[in-house]
Amino acid sequence: MATVSTPSTSRAPAAPAKAAPVASVLASSPPDPFEIQTEPVSRGRIDDLVFDRLRRMGIKPAHPCSDAVFLRRAYLDVIGTVPTELEVQRFQQDQSSGKRAALIEALLARDEFADYWALKWSDILRVKSEFPINLWPMAAQGYHRWIRTAIKENWPYDRFARALLTASGSNFRDPQVNFYRALSSKKPDEISRSVARIFMGVRSENWPKNRQDNMALFFSQIAYKATGEWKEEIVCFDPAKADLSAPPIVAITPDGTRAVLRPEADPRVHFCDWLISPQNQWFTLNIVNRVWCWLMGRGIIQEPDDIRPDNPPSNPILLGHLEHELVASRYDLKHIYRLILNSQTYQLASIARSTNPAAEANFAQYSVRRLDAEVLIDALDQITGTTEAYSSETPEPFTFIPEDQRSIALADGSITSSFLQLFGRPARDTGLESERNNRLTSSQRLHMLNSSHVQKKIQRGPSMVAIYQSSKNAIDYTDRLYVTILSRLPTEAERASSIEYAKAAGNLRTAAIDLAWALVNSPEFQCRH
Repeated sequence: MATVSTPSTSRAPAAPAKAAPVASVLASSPPDPFEIQTEPVSRGRIDDLVFDRLRRMGIKPAHPCSDAVFLRRAYLDVIGTVPTELEVQRFQQDQSSGKRAALIEALLARDEFADYWALKWSDILRVKSEFPINLWPMAAQGYHRWIRTAIKENWPYDRFARALLTASGSNFRDPQVNFYRALSSKKPDEISRSVARIFMGVRSENWPKNRQDNMALFFSQIAYKATGEWKEEIVCFDPAKADLSAPPIVAITPDGTRAVLRPEADPRVHFCDWLISPQNQWFTLNIVNRVWCWLMGRGIIQEPDDIRPDNPPSNPILLGHLEHELVASRYDLKHIYRLILNSQTYQLASIARSTNPAAEANFAQYSVRRLDAEVLIDALDQITGTTEAYSSETPEPFTFIPEDQRSIALADGSITSSFLQLFGRPARDTGLESERNNRLTSSQRLHMLNSSHVQKKIQRGPSMVAIYQSSKNAIDYTDRLYVTILSRLPTEAERASSIEYAKAAGNLRTAAIDLAWALVNSPEFQCRH
């Protein structure tokens, strides 16, 4: 088997590739495909704050990552998709100094950006039609579409939060009201706990009882009313739940501010006004910390939904800077994405230059982690030109999934496959970040190595077959397989190893299939790095 060097929306079956020979359009292989052997240079305030802290701790940051690594990393982190062979060629041919920034802008504008980040938010907001959430298929589809639209149109984050927290109406016609139906309980105290976790990043069940009770008051007048329509429910503010003859109730917000709740006014509005205020660091720190975690692999506060005094940020000044940028940009989350993605800190290699155990927590290198289950199967399908079959354990109307559906665009957490279940896709029962499990297990390794599911994709996938059939020699298929699967050319040593293996195998097709199998099973393919 060839030696593989590694660092530690709808998609129909692809037509046979007709790209020009890779070697004729890409530069020669660099001696090190993973990093550039220069010292990292600060590009802005983020880097100043990260590198200054590393310097004071005596930790060397990693070298900058190579163009090939950056290309693949940015595609996976921004749109949950691997670049195609043609996209790799175009990026490598571009000799402009601003090509990385231009790529970031192009990715932020793609439809897959909305697909991928709607997936992230659907995990947190528990978009799932069946038990234990029971939104029902029509509502789950509508809720996901509403979330995706908000992301695609780049709603300010405070507008997004207000729309969810103050929602009223039918779960079918006003999709955002499903926020209150997807919670673990309809009791005010349970609602307030979910709100605190999602929008404040705290686990309020650990607060003193009187503090929990005060926050629950803001959600004590929500009514759930059935209609004559099957599985439709109205969620709304119900003034009848309060005694209109009684004097106003005084509730205390989590920061100690007194709030007068009049029985005829929806207390959720009062809470939301307090929550999304620019002065409320619970709201702003939580979301910038989540975005940092999603892009960098760990939060400045880790876990990102467990913010508390005894779990301090690893770099409080950095967190404060991101919060300031969010408020100054009027809650534009894409502005935060741009700042992080364009920083040298994000563009460091994943190869550590320090043995200090604090290096990773202080972002001295990019964090290597396995691809999300949905991203991994979409990558397999894209490189091989194949598709997946998805189903629901409890079939309902509107759960038919087209054959060419991408996993990152699945709207409903109840629609799944054996691959997604095996590879740690969250059940969306809790909404916790930790519910998604991206740790590689022995059963996952065996599936990738030995299953007929993966073997058939590699051996018979239209895109793979096109490469096998069009290759005149081992160099042809080696270069194209590396670019297609790993988004880079092989090194001279990897190319030589593949040629030697082909000679020993005595059959180009067999050797090419074996190389594709080896690359697909490499950490370089299965991980972000």
